[in-house]
Amino acid sequence: MRVDLNILLVVVAACCVVASGGEEEKKKEKVKKLQIGVKKRVDNCTLKSRRGDLLHMHYTGKLEDGTEFDSSYPRGQPLSFTLGSGQVIKGWDQGLIGMCEGEKRKLVIPSDLGYGASGAPPKIPAHATLVFEVELVKIERKEEL
Repeated sequence: MRVDLNILLVVVAACCVVASGGEEEKKKEKVKKLQIGVKKRVDNCTLKSRRGDLLHMHYTGKLEDGTEFDSSYPRGQPLSFTLGSGQVIKGWDQGLIGMCEGEKRKLVIPSDLGYGASGAPPKIPAHATLVFEVELVKIERKEEL
Protein backbone atom coordinates (compact mmCIF):
# COMPACT_ATOMS: atom_id res chain seq x y z
CA MET A 1 0.00 0.00 0.00
CA ARG A 2 1.41 3.32 -1.04
CA VAL A 3 0.54 6.57 0.72
CA ASP A 4 0.75 9.88 -1.10
CA LEU A 5 3.22 11.99 0.92
CA ASN A 6 1.28 15.22 0.24
CA ILE A 7 -1.94 13.74 1.63
CA LEU A 8 -0.08 12.47 4.67
CA LEU A 9 1.41 15.93 5.31
CA VAL A 10 -2.01 17.58 5.01
CA VAL A 11 -3.50 15.10 7.49
CA VAL A 12 -0.62 15.60 9.94
CA ALA A 13 -0.86 19.39 9.62
CA ALA A 14 -4.62 19.31 10.22
CA CYS A 15 -4.14 17.18 13.31
CA CYS A 16 -1.55 19.60 14.66
CA VAL A 17 -3.86 22.59 14.13
CA VAL A 18 -6.70 20.80 15.92
CA ALA A 19 -4.42 19.68 18.75
CA SER A 20 -2.87 23.10 19.34
CA GLY A 21 -6.05 25.09 18.79
CA GLY A 22 -7.20 24.52 22.34
CA GLU A 23 -4.14 25.87 24.19
CA GLU A 24 -6.00 28.90 25.58
CA GLU A 25 -8.91 26.72 26.63
CA LYS A 26 -6.51 24.30 28.34
CA LYS A 27 -5.10 27.14 30.44
CA LYS A 28 -8.60 28.13 31.52
CA GLU A 29 -9.71 24.55 32.25
CA LYS A 30 -10.09 23.48 35.83
CA VAL A 31 -7.88 20.78 37.27
CA LYS A 32 -9.31 17.47 36.04
CA LYS A 33 -7.21 14.94 37.96
CA LEU A 34 -5.95 14.68 41.50
CA GLN A 35 -2.42 16.04 41.81
CA ILE A 36 -0.21 14.77 44.63
CA GLY A 37 3.10 16.39 45.54
CA VAL A 38 5.35 15.14 48.33
CA LYS A 39 6.61 18.14 50.34
CA LYS A 40 8.49 16.21 53.03
CA ARG A 41 9.64 12.60 52.78
CA VAL A 42 10.29 10.29 55.71
CA ASP A 43 13.38 8.09 55.94
CA ASN A 44 12.97 4.49 57.10
CA CYS A 45 9.20 4.42 56.72
CA THR A 46 7.96 1.02 57.89
CA LEU A 47 4.20 1.72 57.95
CA LYS A 48 2.35 3.32 55.03
CA SER A 49 -1.28 4.40 55.18
CA ARG A 50 -3.87 2.17 53.53
CA ARG A 51 -7.64 1.87 53.37
CA GLY A 52 -9.11 1.07 56.78
CA ASP A 53 -6.39 2.87 58.77
CA LEU A 54 -7.38 5.52 61.29
CA LEU A 55 -5.36 8.59 60.25
CA HIS A 56 -4.61 11.66 62.32
CA MET A 57 -3.93 14.56 59.91
CA HIS A 58 -3.01 18.20 60.25
CA TYR A 59 -4.01 20.26 57.23
CA THR A 60 -4.57 23.66 55.72
CA GLY A 61 -7.15 23.99 52.95
CA LYS A 62 -7.13 26.80 50.41
CA LEU A 63 -8.96 27.76 47.25
CA GLU A 64 -6.96 28.16 44.03
CA ASP A 65 -6.65 31.91 44.61
CA GLY A 66 -4.94 31.25 47.96
CA THR A 67 -7.93 32.01 50.20
CA GLU A 68 -7.70 29.77 53.26
CA PHE A 69 -11.00 28.13 54.18
CA ASP A 70 -9.93 25.77 56.98
CA SER A 71 -6.95 24.59 58.99
CA SER A 72 -6.48 22.16 61.86
CA TYR A 73 -3.31 23.89 63.12
CA PRO A 74 -4.98 26.77 65.05
CA ARG A 75 -7.22 24.22 66.80
CA GLY A 76 -4.11 22.31 67.90
CA GLN A 77 -5.83 18.99 67.18
CA PRO A 78 -5.41 16.88 64.05
CA LEU A 79 -8.45 15.58 62.18
CA SER A 80 -9.01 11.84 62.71
CA PHE A 81 -10.86 9.63 60.22
CA THR A 82 -10.79 6.19 58.64
CA LEU A 83 -9.10 6.24 55.24
CA GLY A 84 -11.21 4.98 52.35
CA SER A 85 -14.49 4.98 54.25
CA GLY A 86 -16.05 8.12 52.77
CA GLN A 87 -15.65 10.18 55.96
CA VAL A 88 -13.66 12.80 54.02
CA ILE A 89 -13.76 14.06 50.43
CA LYS A 90 -12.74 11.60 47.70
CA GLY A 91 -9.58 13.58 46.94
CA TRP A 92 -8.35 12.81 50.47
CA ASP A 93 -9.40 9.15 50.38
CA GLN A 94 -7.33 8.80 47.18
CA GLY A 95 -4.50 11.25 47.86
CA LEU A 96 -3.48 10.04 51.32
CA ILE A 97 -2.84 6.39 50.44
CA GLY A 98 0.75 5.27 50.91
CA MET A 99 1.76 8.06 53.30
CA CYS A 100 4.21 7.66 56.19
CA GLU A 101 3.91 9.21 59.63
CA GLY A 102 5.58 12.62 59.47
CA GLU A 103 5.19 12.92 55.69
CA LYS A 104 3.76 16.12 54.20
CA ARG A 105 1.95 16.35 50.88
CA LYS A 106 0.28 18.98 48.75
CA LEU A 107 -2.97 17.83 47.17
CA VAL A 108 -4.62 19.73 44.33
CA ILE A 109 -8.13 18.32 44.21
CA PRO A 110 -10.53 18.82 41.30
CA SER A 111 -14.10 19.75 42.10
CA ASP A 112 -15.51 16.29 41.37
CA LEU A 113 -13.23 14.79 44.07
CA GLY A 114 -14.05 17.66 46.44
CA TYR A 115 -17.41 19.34 47.01
CA GLY A 116 -18.59 19.33 43.38
CA ALA A 117 -21.38 21.48 41.99
CA SER A 118 -22.86 22.22 45.42
CA GLY A 119 -19.64 23.48 47.03
CA ALA A 120 -19.61 23.93 50.81
CA PRO A 121 -21.09 27.38 51.42
CA PRO A 122 -20.19 29.92 52.52
CA LYS A 123 -16.45 29.29 52.23
CA ILE A 124 -16.17 26.87 49.29
CA PRO A 125 -17.94 27.87 46.06
CA ALA A 126 -19.44 25.47 43.54
CA HIS A 127 -16.98 23.69 41.24
CA ALA A 128 -13.98 24.79 43.35
CA THR A 129 -10.55 23.23 42.93
CA LEU A 130 -9.09 22.74 46.41
CA VAL A 131 -5.45 22.91 47.52
CA PHE A 132 -4.49 21.13 50.72
CA GLU A 133 -1.18 21.02 52.57
CA VAL A 134 -1.47 17.87 54.70
CA GLU A 135 0.73 16.26 57.34
CA LEU A 136 0.22 12.70 58.56
CA VAL A 137 0.71 12.80 62.32
CA LYS A 138 -0.21 9.21 63.20
CA ILE A 139 -1.49 5.96 61.69
CA GLU A 140 -3.58 3.58 63.78
CA ARG A 141 -4.03 0.20 62.16
CA LYS A 142 -6.46 -2.42 63.36
CA GLU A 143 -4.65 -5.74 63.20
CA GLU A 144 -6.26 -8.38 61.00
CA LEU A 145 -7.74 -11.40 62.74
